[in-house]
Amino acid sequence: MNDEQLDRLVDKLGLDRKVRLLTGATTWRTAAEPDLGLRAMVCSDGPAGVRGESWDERRTSALLPSASALGALWDEELLTELGRLLAAEAIRKGVHVVLAPTLNLHRSPLGGRHFECFSEDPELTGRTGAALIRGIQSQGVAATAKHFVANDSETDRLTVDVRVPDRVLREVYLAPFERAVEAGVWLVMAAYNSVNGTTMTASPLLAEVLKAHWGFDGVVVSDWAAVRTTRETARAALDLAMPGPDSPWATSLTDAVRAGEVPEQAVDDKVRRLLRLAARVGALGPHRPRTVPARGHRGHRALLRRTVAAASVLLRNHDDVLPLDPAALSTVAVIGAHAATPRTQGGGSAEVHPTGTVTPLDALRSALRGRARVVHAPGPALDVPPGPVTPDHCTDPRSGAPGVLVRLLDGDGRELHAERRLSGRQPEPTLVAGAHTVEISALLRPHTTGTWTFGVGGFGRMTLRVDDRTLLDDAFPRQTDDPAIVHVTPPLRTARTPLTSLRPVHVVARRELLPGDGRATVLAAGPPAPDVRAALAEAAAAADGADAAIVFVGTTEHSEGEGHDRTSLALDGSYDDLVRAVAAANPRTIAVVNSGGPVELPWRDRVAALLLSWFPGQEAGAGIADVLLGRAEPGGRLPTTWAARLADAPVTGTRPTRGQLPYDEGLHVGYRAWLRTGREPAYWFGHGLGYTRWEYESVDVPPLAAEGSPIALRVHLRNTGPRAGREVVQVYLARPGSTVERPRRWFAGYAAVGAEAGQRVTAEVVVEPRALRHWSTRDQEWRTEPGTYRLLVGRSAGDIRCERPVTVTGAP
Repeated sequence: MNDEQLDRLVDKLGLDRKVRLLTGATTWRTAAEPDLGLRAMVCSDGPAGVRGESWDERRTSALLPSASALGALWDEELLTELGRLLAAEAIRKGVHVVLAPTLNLHRSPLGGRHFECFSEDPELTGRTGAALIRGIQSQGVAATAKHFVANDSETDRLTVDVRVPDRVLREVYLAPFERAVEAGVWLVMAAYNSVNGTTMTASPLLAEVLKAHWGFDGVVVSDWAAVRTTRETARAALDLAMPGPDSPWATSLTDAVRAGEVPEQAVDDKVRRLLRLAARVGALGPHRPRTVPARGHRGHRALLRRTVAAASVLLRNHDDVLPLDPAALSTVAVIGAHAATPRTQGGGSAEVHPTGTVTPLDALRSALRGRARVVHAPGPALDVPPGPVTPDHCTDPRSGAPGVLVRLLDGDGRELHAERRLSGRQPEPTLVAGAHTVEISALLRPHTTGTWTFGVGGFGRMTLRVDDRTLLDDAFPRQTDDPAIVHVTPPLRTARTPLTSLRPVHVVARRELLPGDGRATVLAAGPPAPDVRAALAEAAAAADGADAAIVFVGTTEHSEGEGHDRTSLALDGSYDDLVRAVAAANPRTIAVVNSGGPVELPWRDRVAALLLSWFPGQEAGAGIADVLLGRAEPGGRLPTTWAARLADAPVTGTRPTRGQLPYDEGLHVGYRAWLRTGREPAYWFGHGLGYTRWEYESVDVPPLAAEGSPIALRVHLRNTGPRAGREVVQVYLARPGSTVERPRRWFAGYAAVGAEAGQRVTAEVVVEPRALRHWSTRDQEWRTEPGTYRLLVGRSAGDIRCERPVTVTGAP
């Protein structure tokens, strides 16, 4: 639909009807306008899958690996395919707008939402996000580039004022969003935080950079509940305030326009953009049913399984212990709680209920059935709050079916609604008129005698009973406005009571539903923790008698998740002791790290092999087993530098001082900061071993390049290893003697190639003109400095194999 047609539609509306369209009709839906043929558009989190409008464990979703895993792919074709999968899920669930991808950076290893972002590098982040956007929007579903901009940590994220110089903002933090606009993204989400004194929903960056300089013609949507004022946000080029139906715009924007505080033409532009979006996603004009691309459930599972292997990063492989040869195995020890209950996704708004989860333990047992015996030792339990009750150990007290009973009661305790649910975590219980209290109850059959821990999560008045014992009865006032905490992961209050194995108990949690206290309610339970020494001894004994020991370690939702930054990179509990005990018992120990972001690995040189699986999604176990047993190569490369110790990391700050968070490191983020300090990390950006070896033989580079022209490199290399493999050839730039501040080297491009054993292959890498430019704050435009640059070709930011000069000549 062209602009003239959109203008005619806008002209049909009076001011009140225009303004009504600019605030959501519900939490997830935009308003409809039948007279224009405009239907409601449905938005949905999250980047790792498409949840839909309701957070209901009975309405499952395909679960992708985390964004940090996608950043490790270095494979834009696969990313586009995954984007098409997200679009198919959106269409299946009636969703028009997917709130992804997240284009913020891994500025600090302590960032709590690390798993939802792709990389520490703006170029890799931009290319990764653009490929995903192309895949999503190729099916007529809108993608959303978020969170614009500098929303790179969680501490005080609703109010923090990020202080970042203009040049740094342009070259580092805005750069991935510019890539998204070039890819044609249809929405950009304005973040909660402020940048240089102005909240992003009212920032001049929306009009001056995003819309004017870049030519973005889509919709700028607020992060949920980020609009706190009317005049400032409406004048600043924000287009849509979510959620609805309540927002400052809904109550005040009409009056602000009539008072002359907001020009009506600004409102017209917002409506025009909203109508353009509706036309793009099929929500304007005659209704045409959308069809789901015919890949099917089995095809989705195969793609996700392939992605797990492609994103896995092999950090260490001493004496080529991996891949394991199934024919040479008689006993394999699989150790650690994460082997049986892997962490497949990050918590918070990115979370979905998967269609099913393949665990590493189950996948290895299946793959080795009839060949080798698989022994599992869970190791020490983690000292974390209990998780929500599940159908594995509780039943609905009314029907006897697996799950819990959720009831809504009126003020006198009378039942208004009841239903069986599958989990003790209820972010969005069904609400009915007159509901005063939500109750979650279950019959729990303990499998262990001892002191169990129970918990109830939420805000307001809550009680927790086990049979005739009242464990909790108190009011817990809400002390945060963060929607991720209020509506998704409220704090858990716990208490303990002794239970006897196999003797059922009736557990009942109640919470009053008061305005402003959110809807999320959690009923949790956890068994007594085994003795740490005994658990370590059991794990070591299992490893000692095995041909190979595979130990799984990782983070928990309490140490890594939305709404809070980390304070440490250490693994939880006794995981370090577990790995040391297993490695001491078996020299063929393989450690698999199940985390969304960097963690300290003080034992990394004691294990024979070290594999990073990230949060691998629903096909976690299948893809990991494929890698361990050699069915697939670990294809990932690190999108972020990993420190050996937090104390070594050159950039760590996530905590504001007096409301401000200065980005004092400037251009030097990630590997750039490591290079500036001269420190050696545990693993560099771009590192990843694969299952073969490569020799870089020669590089062809033109000696001269004109300003504004791409530079094409041809890198000749040979697979000198024993099997076929994939190599990611990386190109970095350096500018010795530059008249402007530069990083010591910066990432400029890559190409992936594959070859059989012994085969030579040529990688063609194109360095785009944008890689050489810098932002002139004085002139407020991009400049390219003429002179000699160094092109550095290698396997990571710290492993450069060859170097060539190129002279860039000025524009004629």
